[in-house]
Amino acid sequence: MYLLDYNIENGWKEFFDEQKKQDYYRNLASFVDEEYNNNTVYPPKENIFRAFELTDINDIKLVIIGQDPYHEAGQAMGLAFSVPKGVRKPPSLCNIYKEIEMEYDCRMPDSGDLTSWANEGIFLLNNVLTVREHEANSHKDSGWGIFTDNVIRYIDTIDRPICYMLWGNFARSKKEIINNPKAFILEAAHPSPLSASRGFFGCNHFKKYNAFLKENYS
Repeated sequence: MYLLDYNIENGWKEFFDEQKKQDYYRNLASFVDEEYNNNTVYPPKENIFRAFELTDINDIKLVIIGQDPYHEAGQAMGLAFSVPKGVRKPPSLCNIYKEIEMEYDCRMPDSGDLTSWANEGIFLLNNVLTVREHEANSHKDSGWGIFTDNVIRYIDTIDRPICYMLWGNFARSKKEIINNPKAFILEAAHPSPLSASRGFFGCNHFKKYNAFLKENYS
C-alpha cells in the first residue's frame, strides 16, 4: 500500500477515489514512497493531506494557494504558509500577518499555526504537497501539479461562491482554470519579502474577503 492510498473520509472521498484510478496518481504515489524511503522529506507522512482532512470540500469558503511546503526541519505541517505552534514564523507568513494587522489595526498571535483558519473553511493548498529537505520545489515535476490542478477544477464545480486569494505569478497562473462565474478572485504580489512591497502590502484582501463572507454567508 502506498502512502497516498489511505482514505480521507469526508467530502473529498469521491475526488480521491477518482484520482486513484488515474495513471499519473499511481506514478506519483510510487515516487512519494521512494522519496520518503530514501530521503528526508516534509511534511511528516501523516500530514501530506492535512489540508484536505481539516477543510472538507463542503465547507470551503476561501482558497489560498502556496507553492510547496517549507523545506527545513519542523516547519511543514500540510497547510500552505502555516507552521506548528512554537516554530518561528517564516518571512512570508510574517508579512501575511502584517497585512492583516494593517487592515484591522490589530495584533496577530505569535503562533504561525493556521489550523484555526483551516477549520473555518480556508483551504490552504500548496501546489506541491511534498519536498526534500533543504531543496525548495524539489518535487515540482513529480505529478503533484496535475493533482492540485485537478483539485482546483473540482472545487470550481461547486455551485456556490468561493473566494480565491492568488498571490504571486505562480498562484495567479491558476486563474485560467477557475471558470465558475460565482468565484471571487483576488490577485496580488506574493507576500515574500522580495515582492510584498510591490503590491501585497495594502491589497486589503482580508477586508475584501470578510465583505465577501457577509454578502454570501451571513
